[in-house]
Amino acid sequence: MLDIKFIRENADIVKKAIKDKNLEGTVDIDKLLNVDEYLQKLSKEAEEIRQKRNELDKKIQVEKDEAKRNELISQNTELKKKLKSLDDRKAPLNDEFSKLMLWVPNPPASDVPIGKGEEGNVIHRTEGKKPVFDFTPKTHLEIGEALDIIDVKRGTKIAGFRGYFLKGDGVLLEQAILRYALDFMVQKGFTPLTVPVLVNKDTFTGTGYFPWGEDDHYFTQNDQALVGTSEVSITAYHSGETLKEEDLPIMYTALSPCFRKEIGAHGKDTQGVFRVHYFNKVEQVVLTVADEEESRKWHEKMQKYSEEILQSLGIHYNVMLMCTGDMGAGQRKKYDNEIWFPGQNKYREIGSASYFNDFQSRRLNMRYKTKDGETKYVFTLNNTVLPTPRFFAAILENYQQKDGSVVVPEVLRKYVGKDVIKAKA
Repeated sequence: MLDIKFIRENADIVKKAIKDKNLEGTVDIDKLLNVDEYLQKLSKEAEEIRQKRNELDKKIQVEKDEAKRNELISQNTELKKKLKSLDDRKAPLNDEFSKLMLWVPNPPASDVPIGKGEEGNVIHRTEGKKPVFDFTPKTHLEIGEALDIIDVKRGTKIAGFRGYFLKGDGVLLEQAILRYALDFMVQKGFTPLTVPVLVNKDTFTGTGYFPWGEDDHYFTQNDQALVGTSEVSITAYHSGETLKEEDLPIMYTALSPCFRKEIGAHGKDTQGVFRVHYFNKVEQVVLTVADEEESRKWHEKMQKYSEEILQSLGIHYNVMLMCTGDMGAGQRKKYDNEIWFPGQNKYREIGSASYFNDFQSRRLNMRYKTKDGETKYVFTLNNTVLPTPRFFAAILENYQQKDGSVVVPEVLRKYVGKDVIKAKA
């Protein structure tokens, strides 16, 4: 959520953000400002009435003449009725104002490219080398089925479209990826959390996933929803709290299951386990001081952590600077890591890094007390560390051998317990 004062003073910037993020039609800024102006007018009138009532109260307390005292009481009663009438008029307007505010996006940072969709994204950096094969590389599904470590046929039978099973060494490899990523973040000083994956709607609203992304989430009978990322739970952990500046930055990491309907992805990536409704992911979240330059430093630092993991696993990748039309409503700036899938002969998105300034913390009422005693909203950031089975699929394609086996990356071998995954004899 943005500060209404910022919106009043920068309406053109906010309107441009709505256009650049392809969110036209979701919120009318002029309507919001009109509601805000009328609420300010009613609030001013209400405050004037309260002041008059306070003055009358003082006069009533000292007035000795009963007739005059009754007249003052009568005047006060009439003012009380007017005040209630104003409050009754304000109530629906406050509700409308709050709803409109939830739809206002965060303007992108000045160095974010303007674009309508993924075609507007820019390659920020390329790292590593593509693997070279003396045979035609296979897709992860072909490899996984031949090794009997992926079963999408029975997964679909049991769970429907995009259902899957991982089996045997496939499970060990997936768990190795997750544990390696979690251990890596703990070594970087992040505090690990286990998090709720079924949370209240106001938690999604607070982190900015609602109202925009409601259609992509699974809901329960009690109107809770399953998280699509542990960012939701981690970021909201300190909601409604006032922290201390000396405690910042706060660095959390979590390994959790994630659930997504994949609305808009019908018919896309239907082969294998790249785009599924349920997956596991290690996430990193940082809460820091209200300073955008500090946020930008942390954004680069968190991006570096995710890249260090990719480099340690020997994966070739691009860092993409996302354009306005391919980033979330709440994000100021976003990087995507796109790794090379040789079996598919293309780069595929594996994770993202974003910073928000106080967009999430205002919605979550998450603040801190500065050393000078001032109260400010914390700034928030998040970054994917590693998701599986998407990254599991990348390992299969990048480390496949001519005989159909898959070499286990060196840093994962202590977790998997073997150097090579082979088909059973």
